[in-house]
Amino acid sequence: MPTDDQFRALEQKVEELTAHVSKLQDTQAVRDLQFKYGYYLDKCLYDEVVDLFTDDCEVHFIGGIFRGKESARRLYCGRFRKNFTGGHNGPVQGYLLDHMMLQDIIDISPDGKLAYARLRVFMQAGRHHEYTDETHPLRQWWEGSLYENVYAKENGIWKLKVLNYRPVYHADFDKGWSFTKPHYVPYYTDTYPANPTGPDELEKPTPPLWPETDVLPFHYPHPVTGKEVKLSPPPNITQKAAVK
Repeated sequence: MPTDDQFRALEQKVEELTAHVSKLQDTQAVRDLQFKYGYYLDKCLYDEVVDLFTDDCEVHFIGGIFRGKESARRLYCGRFRKNFTGGHNGPVQGYLLDHMMLQDIIDISPDGKLAYARLRVFMQAGRHHEYTDETHPLRQWWEGSLYENVYAKENGIWKLKVLNYRPVYHADFDKGWSFTKPHYVPYYTDTYPANPTGPDELEKPTPPLWPETDVLPFHYPHPVTGKEVKLSPPPNITQKAAVK
């Protein structure tokens, strides 16, 4: 007959395995949530995108912070939907937005209530030449970005709590990133309501944009040393020095 110690050891093992399986399930659920966000965004389903957020969410986008779900709606259903689809919730003819996400690193908090993820974004976007006009000129561009996001589990369902979209570079399709124009996508300078689709707050300091660069802080420690990665600003390389 098994001893009491053996029963306790077995119970402890079952608890450990249960916790491990729960963590794996949460990790996959967060990954699915983020990737589904990407598929909705690709097809301009902005109402569906906003439904993925918590009521107290934050969205960080090109130098602005949108606080709360209604502010997120102002960004997705105001700025994006107006500019890209003319107010239509869904794809329109002649508009391309492929928003690929990869290299996801997902960590679940010990209490299982929050999750953190870092992902890389590679985007190709543009408008077909037969679907252009004065409002929608011909454009085709590359975009590379990072996410450092936070997720919350509410009533057993994972939702986006903080979406931090940090562009790394933009580039015209034909010229590439070596010839990116300064301020390719202008950062916010005004908040809502001065800007009807603007953020509630401006990010300070303003995030850099290619050819300026930095390191978006990692939500996780170094996997071998266990230490936080210390970040320092890059050296100030002048154009003349760079040519050498």
